[in-house]
Amino acid sequence: MDYIAEAVALGIDSIILATCIRQYYKNKNAMAMIQGAPYLTIDKELKEIVETHPEGRLSYVSVRGTIKPIGNPIVSINNPTITGVVQLLRIKEHVIQRSSTGFWADSERVIQEVHNITPFALENKGMVIEVCDPLAADVLDMDVISDKFQPTVPSVIDHIWSFFAGVRQRGIQSTEKMLRRGAVITGIGELVAGKDGTLKLQPPSNGAPFYLTNMQVNSLIKKLDGSKRNYGLLCVLFGTVGIFVTAMIIRKYLKIKTELEEQIKRKKQLEESRRERRRIMRDEDVPENQLCVVCKTNPKEIILLPCGHVCLCEDCSIDISGNCPVCRAIIEKKSVAYVL
Repeated sequence: MDYIAEAVALGIDSIILATCIRQYYKNKNAMAMIQGAPYLTIDKELKEIVETHPEGRLSYVSVRGTIKPIGNPIVSINNPTITGVVQLLRIKEHVIQRSSTGFWADSERVIQEVHNITPFALENKGMVIEVCDPLAADVLDMDVISDKFQPTVPSVIDHIWSFFAGVRQRGIQSTEKMLRRGAVITGIGELVAGKDGTLKLQPPSNGAPFYLTNMQVNSLIKKLDGSKRNYGLLCVLFGTVGIFVTAMIIRKYLKIKTELEEQIKRKKQLEESRRERRRIMRDEDVPENQLCVVCKTNPKEIILLPCGHVCLCEDCSIDISGNCPVCRAIIEKKSVAYVL
């Protein structure tokens, strides 16, 4: 109970610090891999380059080309003049929710999310590379085609109900995003030559990040570097906070430990002083039948209940708590049977 606040603060700080460290190294490793990935031009020589490698596979490369559907493209539901190859339809509910502290705060949740995909390729100079599993991309840049927010107009009954329920609806947001036909994007991943002679860009089998972005490679590296720097600063900040909180816990622990040791020491000194005073005040000419049945030195001072035997001195009664040494009855209570 003495360390609850510090423990909670340290736990939250540790979770945030671990997340920042993970993101820092994720961006750092991604930068190193992208910088080491060769940039290949989509042309007639590319197929020969891939086929010369073992298993017809390049583990990590960067290519850039124009989006070309393989088959019928997807038509936007909000703008029929726009077509693409990957479509995201999302419906999100926005509410104002009362927290446990009594304050109202904005909140949102996704009601429905749908992805529509049609096979597509990256084209350049008449050559194409088919893109596999685009939804597995760590970064998939799509254009926002439509983003509409329909506010809710609550009635008086809705206001009353929301007050007691603790949830008040603000409105519904409908969003459509699309990877457009004809857009120029950079694909970074594993390049494989298929048995049918086609080239395919797919998520790397070694777990490296897969990108389908409208940025150039240098711009992507700069973005990752900026993100890495930000997470680095957060790591330093939350690491410092963690050290500070840990120091507070250690300081508090040492303080409590010191106080406890001092209390034990004072208690022992008082106990020794009390025993010494009792020893001096006792009558040395005590009849044998009035002596403690255990030590045979001190007079009988403690009555044991419920049996009622007065057979122990106060010193011996400290170590005897189970059964009466005379009748072996269970000791439920002890009381002083003498007056100094």
